[in-house]
Amino acid sequence: MLSDLNIDIPQGKWTSVIGPNGAGKSSLLQAIAGLLKCDGSITLNDVNISSLTHKDLAKKIAWLGQDLNTVDEFGDSLSVYDTVMLGRLPHQGWLHLPSQNDHVVVEQALQQTDAWHLRQRPLQQLSGGERQRVLLARLLAVDSEILLMDEPLANLDPPHQADFLQWQANLLTQGKTLVTVLHEIHFALRADHVVMLNRGKLHFQGSSQDPATHQALIGLFDGRIHLEKLGGDWVALPN
Repeated sequence: MLSDLNIDIPQGKWTSVIGPNGAGKSSLLQAIAGLLKCDGSITLNDVNISSLTHKDLAKKIAWLGQDLNTVDEFGDSLSVYDTVMLGRLPHQGWLHLPSQNDHVVVEQALQQTDAWHLRQRPLQQLSGGERQRVLLARLLAVDSEILLMDEPLANLDPPHQADFLQWQANLLTQGKTLVTVLHEIHFALRADHVVMLNRGKLHFQGSSQDPATHQALIGLFDGRIHLEKLGGDWVALPN
């Protein structure tokens, strides 16, 4: 359960959310997405998200949850292409067929996530990593201002993890705001901004390159890790 949180998410930047199991990371993203009711307020450019319609909120915030990589959510026959087209629903009218632009956006999203060759296959036939790339494509297809991703690297092999970092960089050049929950601390510290949660409360927030952030991160895990620089990146190693 979250409590006493006062968090700023920088616009047009990448924010990573870090914390031990049960810290409230997924709940935080669900609250920002408007999927979890909470006391207090969540504002987007000084507008309370509670004042937005579901459709307008869906256009502004795209969400990828860690429990979405299941066939049950989509049924056993939905194709990869149709799954990604679901990301275009906020832009479509009631009972309207997808527009030419919708098809262009879906193809681009599938190409970006190296899933275009899977487009005709049923989702149930894919491996966990392939499904994750399809769900990332659906996220991209929304073309929203803010992308919330809970464990986006789940099931991805190292080459596609590297691709993910490139997707992130491309989105940032477009002015997108990215928020990711990550257990891979070496990837989380590549973000511009870091938010640390513990037992539903804010532990620390700050720049990923700030020494104070690094000390707070070590404290977050009770001194059971230490940070070392490898090339231009920080990595966390167990003590």
